[in-house]
Amino acid sequence: MAFDVAADAYDRFMGRYSTLLAPELLAAVGPEPGDRALDVGCGPGVLTRHLVELLGADHVAAADPSPPFVAAARERLPGVDVRQAPAEQLPFDDDSFDVVLAQLVVPFMSDAVAGLREMARVARPGAPVAATAWDHASGGSGPLSPFWRVVTEFDPGAYDESGLAGQRSGDLVAIFREAGLADVRQLALTVHLPHATFEEWWEPYTWGVGPAGDYVASLDDAGRERLAATARRLLGDGPITISGTAWCAVGRA
Repeated sequence: MAFDVAADAYDRFMGRYSTLLAPELLAAVGPEPGDRALDVGCGPGVLTRHLVELLGADHVAAADPSPPFVAAARERLPGVDVRQAPAEQLPFDDDSFDVVLAQLVVPFMSDAVAGLREMARVARPGAPVAATAWDHASGGSGPLSPFWRVVTEFDPGAYDESGLAGQRSGDLVAIFREAGLADVRQLALTVHLPHATFEEWWEPYTWGVGPAGDYVASLDDAGRERLAATARRLLGDGPITISGTAWCAVGRA
């Protein structure tokens, strides 16, 4: 899936929602000053920045498999230990962190259970491990759900994100438990983002980020114009307020 893209493209696509979600995740987990935290699948550093503001750069580490995202996170957050690595192969020692987090990453892990096991491995015994995933399942309420509903009308049977791991109620909890985490609980975290115009909402979908960007990029120019026209008919000219709900699982190593 298309995540080897410029960090600015991600920032203006999913970053506009994940920036709002990050403090909600931190409030659910409650890291405290003095804790050492790891951000798994950090992207260009949205959640990492919030951790730095709370804990200080020397108490934060991060990992992501995308070279452009790693480069952006290193540039934006000097002093943070940012490594290029997938969740399934974290380059950190056992029992290294007081908090281990993965924001909007589990659905894109090649092996979600293995990724969570790695997160638990690098967490100290009893430390909180948490992850979020948008509610993008069919009929869901994630921030991309309006886009996928447009696609369903425009191209019935087209791929959407509803089959990815963690995007239904209980999915993350089941993955956490299979990975061996204890005291697992589920929360629902909701954010709201207004878009002044249709164009402000639509344009980032044309930048090739993630499965939605892959779908738009697969269309020819005429197809993209028809898709945009369908979206405008269903969503209007704006303003458009998008509400997004993420499932959150919190357990202990």
